[in-house]
Amino acid sequence: MRVYAGVDPFTGKRHYLTETVAAGRNAWNEAEAIRARLLQEVAQRRAPRTNATVDELLDKYLDGFSGSPTTLDLYRTHVRNHISPSLGHLKAGRLDAETLDSFYGVLRRCRSRCAGRGRRTDHRVNGTHECNEKCQPHRCRPLAPTTIRHIHFILSGAYKRAVRWGWVAENPTAKAEPPPAPKPNPQPPSAADAARIVTTSWRDPDWGTLVWVAMTTGVRRGELCAIRRSSVDLAEGRETLWLRRAIRRKPGAGWVEGDLKTHQQRRIALDAETVTVLRQHLERCASRAAALRIEWPKDAFLFSTQPDGTTFPTPDSVTQRYDRMVTRLGIDTTLHKLRHYSATELIAAGVDPRTVAGRLGHGGGGTTTLRTYTAWVSESDQRAARGLGAGMPERPLELDEVSQIREEPRHPYQVVAAEVARQIDSGSLAPGALAPSAAELVVQHQVSLATAKRSLVLLTEWGLLTRLSRNALVIVAPVTLLSDSERPRTAVASIVVADKDDSEVLLRFVLRRRGADIARFSSVADPNNPAELRQMLVDAVERSGGGNLAEYELDVVRPGDRDPLLTFVVSRRSKS
Repeated sequence: MRVYAGVDPFTGKRHYLTETVAAGRNAWNEAEAIRARLLQEVAQRRAPRTNATVDELLDKYLDGFSGSPTTLDLYRTHVRNHISPSLGHLKAGRLDAETLDSFYGVLRRCRSRCAGRGRRTDHRVNGTHECNEKCQPHRCRPLAPTTIRHIHFILSGAYKRAVRWGWVAENPTAKAEPPPAPKPNPQPPSAADAARIVTTSWRDPDWGTLVWVAMTTGVRRGELCAIRRSSVDLAEGRETLWLRRAIRRKPGAGWVEGDLKTHQQRRIALDAETVTVLRQHLERCASRAAALRIEWPKDAFLFSTQPDGTTFPTPDSVTQRYDRMVTRLGIDTTLHKLRHYSATELIAAGVDPRTVAGRLGHGGGGTTTLRTYTAWVSESDQRAARGLGAGMPERPLELDEVSQIREEPRHPYQVVAAEVARQIDSGSLAPGALAPSAAELVVQHQVSLATAKRSLVLLTEWGLLTRLSRNALVIVAPVTLLSDSERPRTAVASIVVADKDDSEVLLRFVLRRRGADIARFSSVADPNNPAELRQMLVDAVERSGGGNLAEYELDVVRPGDRDPLLTFVVSRRSKS
């Protein structure tokens, strides 16, 4: 169903309202209902409830605008430069979403709203003149997406009022699509750049104080210029900065002192270093006024360029001086990014967003602060990583092959060997005692004889069993290595036991290096045989990592005794 709606007042093309009806038994009745509705919409546009134009609607809307004077001045500039030349003459009820989308598309292509064809010259001045090199051929320059969004906000606010006033039946901006909001990308100066800025600015202590306060408090430049002496409270326990007014540009009157942007006063707590900086600044200003024999009143502007503090610094002059300074330093930044720096450092320090928003003067509970004014910094990301790591469960140590089999045996012979090893570790099977035979393991674990024999071979490979005779295996105690690591690791001593002799008994040995215990193990040995003790010392040192044999000592202890029977050492003159 297509209904002719006239000619688009902006593009000059024929405009139709179109809808599609699905096939079916009631398709004709539905089409008739849609046709009646579309005709009614066309009739409303051709004969709206009011004859007011878009310009008249915008004038009435901006006359009652309750925002800041700076925002109002910006909105009037957009109306004068972009909206009125294209849409101002239209009846308010004739504007629709398609016309708005066409309007936004033209602005995205060329801010001068050219037709895009033919030759055109951008003249240096309006009116009759002689062209020179400043009159150049026209080149299309698109309007910034943010500016187009501002234009959309102006029209949206005006038409919301028009619907409430009964001028139009619906708000056409609700169906139009402005450019998407750009993703915020705040780029505050790095810590190194901030240090260079502060160092350079301190060549003039007054200017350095202004930059310091801007960096630590994150106030807007208009608020910074409006700070008075009476707004600073440096008494102990009450170190605050009271922001009550701001310097702003008033159309037709220049720079004046007015309300804050949010029309809400706020107090900002000061850190100890900023308190010291401000105290020194106040003393400097007071001394300067006393030297000139003039009064420095309590309501003097804190950063005034006059000795008596009666005039405020203009925000533009502060910005220009800051820009010249950072340009000399080769730093690509602006005065406003000190605000980003303050917010970013506070968030990185763990301050909650609501507190940061309160210091910066933002509404919305910190949403604007997180979305726009907080840059990602590696320090906070590393802090987040450390916090995540601290909450993770303890990472298990990497196990060697023997430990893996003992922890999670997979095959039957490994299960039997792991169970015997656990009995040895718990003391159920004492070192020096005979190990269970293959036949006993068959009965205990219900396995085949081959599996039992294979488990005994595995225990021998682990060093937990050693063979005394052809049919007898004896249990060997494990060796615990006492290294500098956080968790001691357990190694198995590979002991070579000599043929059984009455002079040989089961002994405990403690290996020490420079007074520190290195390892403990048990073995059958003759305490009266120096050659055997020396060989045991050599073997123990090799198992512990090697080194100069003269640095080691070997304590020999009888089972059940606390004191060593003897301490075996190798003389430094002895060849190892």
